[in-house]
Amino acid sequence: MKGVTTLAARVLFACLGLSPAFGSTDNDGWQPLFNEDLSNADAPPGVWRWDNGTLTATDDQCIWTQRDFENFELELEFRLGESANSGVVLYCTDPANWIPNSIEVQLLDDSAPKWSQAPPTWRCGAIFGHLAPTNPAGCRPNEWHHLRIVARGPVVTVAIDGRLTTRLDMRQWTSPERNPDGSEIPPWLRRPLASLATRGRIGLQGRHAGAPVWFRHLRVRPARD
Repeated sequence: MKGVTTLAARVLFACLGLSPAFGSTDNDGWQPLFNEDLSNADAPPGVWRWDNGTLTATDDQCIWTQRDFENFELELEFRLGESANSGVVLYCTDPANWIPNSIEVQLLDDSAPKWSQAPPTWRCGAIFGHLAPTNPAGCRPNEWHHLRIVARGPVVTVAIDGRLTTRLDMRQWTSPERNPDGSEIPPWLRRPLASLATRGRIGLQGRHAGAPVWFRHLRVRPARD
């Protein structure tokens, strides 16, 4: 499997309360994020569909869980079309106006010339607009990548392909204009992360920026102690 977790990474994951491997045989407590008939989803009609175990969208509209989640682990695989720009949305309290009322784990074709001048907080695995990856994933199109997210209250940890990518503590984001490192927050995200709820819906961004994205093996469970 690409990005096999090293012993050092396993120790680090354990210190952060993360399971060491994506797709392990540990099935305790896992549930599908979205059923194959989408019966547990809020989705725009005719946009999202399953095709041979893969979930994708024909338009730039999100799909949402019907229930709220807090203190959870989320695993999935994603594949990006060329120049794709998508994301996994957490803690959403207003699906109709989700951008300032949630946090987004960015999924991006890092190799695309279109995004070569984008800020570091747009890289794959970033907390979009707020926190660049400390260990960039270098996601490329037309390859399946493994994503693991652990959300415990204000602390959200992201791993891609077995690599610890980003660790966010929302409590540090108290300014509506500047991130803790001094970088500017995009104008459309000017609600401090410290003010956001740590319970909300999980969503997937659809065919954004004109490029497709595919998801499979999506599952969620309560965060382990």
